[in-house]
Amino acid sequence: MGAPRNDGGSAMTKIPIAVAGAAGKMGRRILALASADSELQIVGALERPDSEALGTDVGTLIGQDLLGVKVTSQFEDALSSARVLIDFTHPSATGDHLKAALQYKISMVIGTTGLPEKILGRVRRASKRISILQSPNMSAGVNLLFALVTEAARVLSDQYDIEITEAHHRMKKDAPSGTALELARLIAQAKGWNPKKAFLYGRHGETGERKKETIAIHALRGGDVAGDHTVVFLGGGEVIELGHRATSRDTFARGALLAAKFIARKTKGLYNMRHALHLPQ
Repeated sequence: MGAPRNDGGSAMTKIPIAVAGAAGKMGRRILALASADSELQIVGALERPDSEALGTDVGTLIGQDLLGVKVTSQFEDALSSARVLIDFTHPSATGDHLKAALQYKISMVIGTTGLPEKILGRVRRASKRISILQSPNMSAGVNLLFALVTEAARVLSDQYDIEITEAHHRMKKDAPSGTALELARLIAQAKGWNPKKAFLYGRHGETGERKKETIAIHALRGGDVAGDHTVVFLGGGEVIELGHRATSRDTFARGALLAAKFIARKTKGLYNMRHALHLPQ
């Protein structure tokens, strides 16, 4: 089952991809950009069983000519010809999509955020059988920010207090964002701090003096903000800010397609966007 792989050697034909969450805002942008990509071929589009988009041609879904691929809730229809499944859905659905990817022996790109440890554990185990790229953010710029923040955390002493702010549109369901949590995790890892003790989530009431070896994370929600993240290092006499502002969902969609091209060349293993972008881990 699943499309044959090409791991190098001869010229590579188009990579057949399927997209889960096809009718969502991210799913539509991924499909729209994929339809114009000469290296990719859309062969499947998944939606939940109660979606109004079921049976709709993908071309109609993204405002283009008919593509001959219809939105379905059936894994057989969407995945039997795919090499890569791109998942931008909800944590409650990602586990089922992971199980289907294993069944059809295809690679997977996971951009869904807010995944519980139970699902992350399943991802790690599944990566011993198939190739998976899982990242809280698919943007090239954000993954560069990951590398820069890691280096800053290594260089700057513990005399610098660290705060993270993130802002997203009013419809985002999880907080803090997966990107903010990854930034905090990378800083804690570079500092050798225990995340369970270091992370603070907002402030309220009589909080007292700021504690050392802590990273405070603040979430803002409103409007149509695609995604803003800022890491602030506050030292005696200076403030250092490193940040990223997404102005369109297309930056995440393009990253997901780059991830699909990268992971299609792997047979198994767990990767992130920094692997795909050849950035330091």
